[in-house]
Amino acid sequence: MKTYQALIVDDERLARREIRSLLEEHPQIQVAGEAESVPEAAALIEQTRPDIVFLDVQMPRASGFDLLERTRVDAHVVFITAYNEFAVRAFEVNALDYLLKPVDPERFRRTVARFLAQPKAQTAARRELEYGDSIFVALNQTPRFVRLSSLVCIRADGDYTSLVATSGPLGLVPKSMREWEELLPARQFCRIHRSYIINCEQVLRVEKWFNDSYRVHLRHLDQPLIMSRRHATEFRRRFGI
Repeated sequence: MKTYQALIVDDERLARREIRSLLEEHPQIQVAGEAESVPEAAALIEQTRPDIVFLDVQMPRASGFDLLERTRVDAHVVFITAYNEFAVRAFEVNALDYLLKPVDPERFRRTVARFLAQPKAQTAARRELEYGDSIFVALNQTPRFVRLSSLVCIRADGDYTSLVATSGPLGLVPKSMREWEELLPARQFCRIHRSYIINCEQVLRVEKWFNDSYRVHLRHLDQPLIMSRRHATEFRRRFGI
């Protein structure tokens, strides 16, 4: 029988004990460790490389969402929360499932069954999202959810990227352009320059510019963005221009 490693992250000892007890019904899942804080969980993830993480949302000083922002998690994530509002957010960051406290044993069994049906996980913070999804990011060091469909463009800004939405500039995010390319749905988002990724749904028109480059006019932006010659070939192929 193949076995999988689980990590339990919760600042409450009794809550960790509850999950451990529920897992006793499932011998194919072994508890590799427990953590009561985000820093401790990050260290254990690095050491144990778990297949599934049972993650509390609300913990002192940092939340379960913060863990996914700060740490590469190549595991399925099951959020545990006492609040329905966080349950919705858990799905917005592509969690396998969420569990409301106190955890219902039958609900837990269904969650485990879902995991065993698809034990291979992509990196939670890096898998490609759907256009209607929201993503949890640290905007100007403040955690916030941003709906992908609201984005107009993403600009490179040193080691950071800045986001512009339909409502205006949102601020800086500690993600690289390459990370955004891996995350964003390719049907709607396209890199047009080493410094720009655009939401193609926001394109008003594209016009030729100097040296085989183009100017791309987007809704909610006063000035067009330049599409480099290098990216123009792929853009023309995709959009028939």
